[in-house]
Parts: sequence; C-alpha cells; structure tokens
Amino acid sequence: MDREELILVTGATGFLGTQLVRELLDRQPHAHLALLIRDRPGQPGSERAGAIVPAPDRPRIQVYSGDVSLPRCGLDGSTYENLSAQVTRVVHCAATVRFDHSLQDARQINVEGTRRVLDFASGARQLRGFAYVGTAYVAGERTGLVRESELAVGQSYRNTYEQTKAEAEALVRARLASLPGVVLRPSIVVGDSRTGFTSSFKMMYWPLKIYARRLWRTVPGYPDAVLDIVPVDFVAASIAQLLFDEAAFGCAVHLCAGPRGSATIQQIAHRAAEYFQAPEPRYVDPKLFFAALRPLLLAALWGRKRRVLRDGRAYRDYFTMRMQFDTSNAERLLAPAGLHPPPVLDYLDRLFHYCVASDWGRRPVAVP
Repeated sequence: MDREELILVTGATGFLGTQLVRELLDRQPHAHLALLIRDRPGQPGSERAGAIVPAPDRPRIQVYSGDVSLPRCGLDGSTYENLSAQVTRVVHCAATVRFDHSLQDARQINVEGTRRVLDFASGARQLRGFAYVGTAYVAGERTGLVRESELAVGQSYRNTYEQTKAEAEALVRARLASLPGVVLRPSIVVGDSRTGFTSSFKMMYWPLKIYARRLWRTVPGYPDAVLDIVPVDFVAASIAQLLFDEAAFGCAVHLCAGPRGSATIQQIAHRAAEYFQAPEPRYVDPKLFFAALRPLLLAALWGRKRRVLRDGRAYRDYFTMRMQFDTSNAERLLAPAGLHPPPVLDYLDRLFHYCVASDWGRRPVAVP
C-alpha cells in the first residue's frame, strides 16, 4: 500500500478499536495511523496508546490528545489543519455505548461527535476513504428482516444509544454523496472467534456470568428470540477491508451473523447449560415478569440477587428480539476477500472457556 497513507482512527482504545488498530497495522504495513485519544486524569492519550500498540509498530503511530465531543475534536487550530492536510482515510469508531445516558449526553458524543468527524473528513484534502462504525440496532424495536439500505422507517428505540446512533447514521448518509464513505453496522460484538479473548464483559457476558454462577436462572424473554452476535476479529477485519474498497462507498453494510449464522436465546442458553453444567433456564413472558413479578421480587430479595434484578433491566429488550439482519451487501463485498462471519454456535465454547480462564476478566490469560 502507498507509503503516504495516514489513517485517522477515533475510538482506538475501545474493545473493537484496539483490535482494529492492530488489524490495520498488519494489513497495511506501509501505512501510518493517527489515533485521536482522550486524556484521562493522570493518563495522557500517548500512554493509553502505548497499552494497545505493540512496541515494534509504535514508530508508525501518531497520537493526538483529543475528544470528538469538543469543537475541532479537541485539537488546537494548527494541529487540526496539519492533520487535515495529511490524513488519507478516517475510521470513526468513537461513541458512548451506555444505555443509561440522557438523550442530551448521548447526542453530544454520538451525534455531535460524528458531525465533527464528518466535518474533518470533508475538509481533508487527500481523503480517499471514510468508514463510520455504527450499529445494526439502529433498527430499534423493528421485527422481521432489516435491510442494509433501510434506516428510519418509523421505528421506536429501546434506549438513547440506539436513537442517537440512528441520528448519527442519518448525518453520515447525508454526506455520502460527496464523501467516499461506507456505513458499517456490527451487531453485538463479542470475543475473538479463535481464542475467545475479550476485554469487554458487557452485553451478552453479564447475563451469562450470573447464570454460570447460579445467581439467576429465570429469563424474562422468548426462547425463540434471535441473538445476533459477531466476533471482534471478523468485525475488525471487515472494517479494515471495506475502508479500502471503493465498491463499498455509498453503501451500508451489516457486519452481522445474519439469518444463516445467528442463534436463538434457547440455543445459546442450552449450550451454556451444557458447558457450565447448570440447569436449563426458565423462560417467563417478559410482559408478565416486568408488570407483576419484578416488583414483587424487588420487595422480597436483597443482596446480590436484588442487584442482579436491578442491573438486568438494561438487557430486557434483547431477550425479546424478533428481527434478523440482511447481509446481502456484506456477502457481496466481503466474500471475495475470504471474510465470512462464523455461525454463532461454532465458537460459543471458546468464548465460555475464556470467561472461565480469565475469571470474567479478573486475571490475565496468555492468548496466542
């Protein structure tokens, strides 16, 4: 690849962003990366970058302390202009994935942050490609097959994360007529399909942990609800591939397991029951559970089980999904490069094994 490639990556210290940085470094041996990283108290962005970039690759990394929620992404004027003159590609991964943010706070990061990165990309004089990493769950509370070309079809949203990611994607789509860019929509991103490694024990991992530890067995959801999960190695490789694929520009692409590779809650729970040698879960109609049973249980339980009941509320809608994600664009664009999402049931045991080996992230595990 051209030695003049300079790829700006936002969100590089996140679970997906870290994997993406390493994927880009491996795939583009002559490219350099500019990482926009927020400073933390006592931990500047350069130090945070050092934790995610292998030592041999650090000469190819430029680190910029910044924040997409601030004007000019938190950069001073001269730095912003210099970057704008040099950057050839942009990958925007930075976002808040919290479900409990207020709409105002979520918009400041997900919508206004995206607007600022789009403004930067539009002014980048050597821009060759732009990739926006959104989410398949901009579909909100839809049912049935969700197509990659669709965005706003009158759906409602489960939380401010879904709503603001949909608003941010609308901004990106409005710029694609003049910007060489692609919208990428992963579903629920889990650990590496080959090793099980993850640094993020959220989403699927939280209910899995409380089940494996015998803290909770009741599922307020439907056994046939669809859970579309996708491993981080596939998502990172797909982003790195499509960022350089002009055939993808102007498209939205579902980076999902899709109808052929996804699994139901019951299938995943059955595999977990076998692996953890636990009783099969009990399924309860979610409307009955949240209207009648949950208030009674909150009054009766205390300690760890009460915390489980309280914290589990954020996940309730994901046990009732009856939608699938069309992957036509993904198959058309990624199959020629040998990229296919593995079926969920093919690598579940590897995810489970890493959870146990790492004690759910509490101890380090050597990963090949």
